[in-house]
Amino acid sequence: MKLRFVINPHSGRQGRNAGILGLLRDFISARSLDADMVSTEGPGHATEIARDAVAAGCLRVVALGGDGTVNEVAQALIHTPAALGLVPCGSGNGLALHLGLPKGLPEALELASGTSGRAAELDTGTVNGLTFVNAMGFGLDAEVSRRFNRLERRGFLTYARAALAAFMGRRSERCAIAVGGHREMVEAILIAVANSDQYGNHARIAPHARVDDGILDLVAVRPVGFLGAAVLGAQLFVGSIDHSPRVRRLRGSRFLIERPAAGIIHTDGETHMASACVEVLVRPRSLRFIVPADCTAVTPSADRAATGFALQFP
Repeated sequence: MKLRFVINPHSGRQGRNAGILGLLRDFISARSLDADMVSTEGPGHATEIARDAVAAGCLRVVALGGDGTVNEVAQALIHTPAALGLVPCGSGNGLALHLGLPKGLPEALELASGTSGRAAELDTGTVNGLTFVNAMGFGLDAEVSRRFNRLERRGFLTYARAALAAFMGRRSERCAIAVGGHREMVEAILIAVANSDQYGNHARIAPHARVDDGILDLVAVRPVGFLGAAVLGAQLFVGSIDHSPRVRRLRGSRFLIERPAAGIIHTDGETHMASACVEVLVRPRSLRFIVPADCTAVTPSADRAATGFALQFP
């Protein structure tokens, strides 16, 4: 099997990924893999590298990075026979945590490039045509992403400081949300649409979300003060934020969200400008992804076939 490793040298905390290139070279050599490795040089480059890999006949493309790197590689692999493997090297690693991927580099490399795992069929989403694999959102979480992406140092504490600074300048928006024939108005400081259950670092914004059910989970957080935010923060990390009366949860395959004005959104932590009208769609089982054989976050193909699900490529 032909593989390509796509390495984002800027992912994660400073120093954490030092020496990874040498480790990867040794890994490829020791196992006599038919593989090459390419480092990204800037935004969008991982998509180009992965697209070239598919054209060259690679059946597996392994991303070494965080959710942003996964996003870029996935854009080239959606609706293709190639599977995406992940060695989580980011700051939050939301999708990796949701899927139960190994945290250690050697173990993650073995799973992503070897035969110990299985190829699961994951949903992906689009927002105004932009792809996301883990989550998208606007309001407070997009502002946190914007601030965090400007910082040189990474990690949970850096993210927490960016979140606090963004919260200090928070403002709410009155938005109209349409889903499945239902329309309602919500005053929110944050609207997130999640494919997996979390942003990363076990911050579970959508505790009941699954990545292979053909459904996206929308979570709208109503305005709160400091005490309310502290309570919501605790609920976020214990997986009960959807129990809060300050949170509105909706589920569906398509959302149309109208906000007062254009502004930034994020897709898997990367920010973009978007119009006032935001359309979010799910692409069911559109991405092949390598997960542990015993992963319970996705349904095995045999079980899915028994219930009538099937992976379809155009």
